[in-house]
Amino acid sequence: MTSKQFWCCVLSVALCIILAKPAEASGYPSTGAIVGGIFAVTAAVVVVAVVVIHKSTAKQTITGCVSSGENGIIVTDEKNRHAYVLSGNTAGIKPGDRMTLQGRKIKMKNAAKTLVWETKKVTNDFGVCQP
Repeated sequence: MTSKQFWCCVLSVALCIILAKPAEASGYPSTGAIVGGIFAVTAAVVVVAVVVIHKSTAKQTITGCVSSGENGIIVTDEKNRHAYVLSGNTAGIKPGDRMTLQGRKIKMKNAAKTLVWETKKVTNDFGVCQP
């Protein structure tokens, strides 16, 4: 459990305790129903937060042929045929080879809308690209 998840849980429990108050006899739901509802909502929020955090930190990969270009080393994704300029850890990346790279997409705010792939590591090197 990461510290972010820990503090999320602590905050959720604290909110449950603060918001739980006894029900009055004037037609309000019972204390148990209120606490149960609060715990259900809190559990749903925690589950959604964990899923979002897991998705954002999941290992993303791109597979394609690496080539040299004007802006540096470029990899063309086999799935969508987009060309990405490589940044980050480019050690071991050889133009002319088909490779799988682990990293993430970076959105550039320039006029050309350049697609950039920040490489963390080379996962596979399949050798020379086949035409």
